[in-house]
Amino acid sequence: MQMEMQEQLCARTAFYRREHRSVSRARQFARAALADWDLDHLADDVLLCVSELATNALLHGVPPGRGYRLCLSLDEGGLLRVEVHDSGAGEPRLPVSLPCGGGEVEGEGESGRGLLLVSALADAWGVDERVPGKIVWCAFRCYGKNYGKP
Repeated sequence: MQMEMQEQLCARTAFYRREHRSVSRARQFARAALADWDLDHLADDVLLCVSELATNALLHGVPPGRGYRLCLSLDEGGLLRVEVHDSGAGEPRLPVSLPCGGGEVEGEGESGRGLLLVSALADAWGVDERVPGKIVWCAFRCYGKNYGKP
């Protein structure tokens, strides 16, 4: 799904080091922005997506000694965009198969589900190039003429 970006009304950015506690800090940062922008009604979905994207960056995209950047922006059309910038190689993909009957897909363990959650909760998601690395993003319609429509 292609989503057109309009002029930004609000934007916030934070940088996090490569450490596990950065994920909870990223969630706190996002929660504060959502509260300031009167978007508390999106908090559950947005915070889960922030957690998944930040965790993916830590596990797959942040080389030792580096970090990742979380960017939140709200445009005039009511589109909230969440971006995680990292300097790692590779492109995130949805898993090809899912666990069945409570079992695990061979070789998949506990990983591979985060982007499925992001895909299910956000109105759109994708990956953009960055040198070095990539930007993994997701977007939510908050209000405006397309609010609440798939």
